Amino acid sequence: MRRLLSGLTAGTLLLAAAACGSPDDSGTSNASGSSGKVTTVEVGVIPILDVAPLYLGQKKGIYEQHGLKLAMTTAQGGAAIVPGVVSGQFQFGFSNMTSLMIAQSNDVPVRAVVNGVNSTGVQGKDFGAIVVKKDSPITSAKELEGKKVALNTLKNINETAVRESVRKVGGDPDKVHMVELAFDQMPAALDQGRIDAAMVVEPALATILGQGGREIASSLVDVAENLTVAMYFTSAQYEKQHPDVVEKFREATAQSLAYADEHPDEVRQIVTTYTKIPTDVLAKTTFPKWPAEPNRASIEALAELGEQDGLFKKKPDLDTLLP
Repeated sequence: MRRLLSGLTAGTLLLAAAACGSPDDSGTSNASGSSGKVTTVEVGVIPILDVAPLYLGQKKGIYEQHGLKLAMTTAQGGAAIVPGVVSGQFQFGFSNMTSLMIAQSNDVPVRAVVNGVNSTGVQGKDFGAIVVKKDSPITSAKELEGKKVALNTLKNINETAVRESVRKVGGDPDKVHMVELAFDQMPAALDQGRIDAAMVVEPALATILGQGGREIASSLVDVAENLTVAMYFTSAQYEKQHPDVVEKFREATAQSLAYADEHPDEVRQIVTTYTKIPTDVLAKTTFPKWPAEPNRASIEALAELGEQDGLFKKKPDLDTLLP
């Protein structure tokens, strides 16, 4: 689970994309589809509960109904998925919105296709939060000034979220000492006192709360109401060459997202087929929301905060990035 919702620097993106080479002709022809046949598309995903709708949609036959079969390849984060999509290794991929905006602002030709996952929008009942250990004297995000706070990736969506939580209660985010740590290492680090707080998402959130930890801020909720956290995307080249396949993927995924949102028990079952999340932890996790459409206003808010915090080389062009 290293680098869940991970970020990408311009150098990492461009070098990795160049190393992958040009799109594989056999791969793109395989994904071009033909009348009456099922088209197989390669999708780069992260093995987390956020992408459960894809696995569930495949199991329920939703993608097959749209003439598609998904070949999922798991990666640790966007550092592999974004250049994989741009190079043609994958036809589609999953990434958080800040990583996509960083890529787009660095002229990496990515195009968001369909919604991925949203915050619940409910304070204290979201799938991401800033947490402290049970005996910590910290009770609010303002008290994180001068403290060590763990993030899975610096200069990305979770840093934006933490900074906004601190700002909203009158604190100075520049005084917070943020350090990078994998989500699955955060529960032990917090329990051992090596960090003062952690910005976590499920299932690390359920693990820490199960240890008696306390939530002090729902940071993704603080960024924007019903924040679109991540989306599925493709390359501008693939969208231009295969608009029919892109549209099929958009329609099938939107239907799968709606199905997952309405069938949480089936989501819990499908997650056990592609992750190593313990069943007892999975039973206590708070699921995100899976609306079929992205929340444009929330993405604009995230972009403004990212600009304020200096994450982008230039202002992201959301009209080019978003569907």
